Amino acid sequence: MCRHLGYVGPPTSVGELLTRGTHSLRTQAWAPKEMRGGGTINADGFGVAWWRNGACGAPQASRYRNPDPIWTDPAVEEVLPQLVSGAVLGSIRSATVGMPVERAACAPFVDGRWAFSHNGAIPEWRRVLTAVTSDLDVAATRAGATRLFETARLLEAEAATDSAALWVLLRDLLRSTDSGDYAKTPATALRLLVDAVLRHMPTARLNLLIGDGEQVWATTVHHALSAFVTDDVAILSSEPYDDDPRWQPIPDRKLVSARPGVLSIEELTPPDTERSTP
Repeated sequence: MCRHLGYVGPPTSVGELLTRGTHSLRTQAWAPKEMRGGGTINADGFGVAWWRNGACGAPQASRYRNPDPIWTDPAVEEVLPQLVSGAVLGSIRSATVGMPVERAACAPFVDGRWAFSHNGAIPEWRRVLTAVTSDLDVAATRAGATRLFETARLLEAEAATDSAALWVLLRDLLRSTDSGDYAKTPATALRLLVDAVLRHMPTARLNLLIGDGEQVWATTVHHALSAFVTDDVAILSSEPYDDDPRWQPIPDRKLVSARPGVLSIEELTPPDTERSTP
C-alpha cells in the first residue's frame, strides 16, 4: 500500500535519508519487497517531515510533499539534502483504488510537533471512521470531556482518503487534555484508535507511524515493519534500507516505540479483537 520510515538520531541530511542504502525508501517506490497484497509499486506521491525548534524551543514539524513519483522529483537530490534535522519521517504512497492522487493525500500529515503516516487501508472507511468517531465521543464524554469527537470533524481531513481522516481522529486525541492527555502517552492514543477501527472493520490494515521530533511510535497490523536501534539512533521502517544485521523485524499486532538506546515492543490489541491475516 505504502512505505514509510521514521528516524531519530544525530542531525542528518533529510534528502540523504530518503536515498540511503541499497534499498532506500526511494528504491522501495519502484522495487518494494513486502507489499503484502497492496499493489506492486508506490508511485502515487511522497512526502517527508523534519523537525526544527519552534519559538518556545519545542520541536515543530515542517514538511514537503509531491503527488508525483519520488524518482521524478529533483528536489530529493538538489534541495532536500541541504536540510539537516535530528528527526525525519518519510513516506511514499500507493493510492488505494478510488482514492485521489493529489498532494493533499500524501503523508506525512502534520500538526505542531506531530507528524503521521499510514501504511494500509480501511475498507468502507467513511462508515467505519464515522462509527469510530462516535465511539471516541462517547469515551470522551464519560471521562467528563467536552465533545471533541463530533462526526463533522472528519470534514477537516486534507483529502478524501482513509489516511487523512484517520489523522484527524488521532490528531484530536493528541490535542486533548481533559480526556486523557494523550500527547503525554501517544502509545495509548494509537492503541485506542486502532482498537476502535478493528472493532468496526477487522480486516483494516493499520501500520501507523507518528513522531514528535524526539521519538517515534508505530503499530503493525498486516504490513511489515523493521526497527534499527542503537545507542545513537532509532529507525522504524517498512523495509530495511540496507543489509545491516542489526535490523529487527517486528511481528504483527505490535505497538512499537523507539528512541536512541530504547526499543519497546508491546502487544497492540487484546486477543478478542484479533483476526487472521489474509
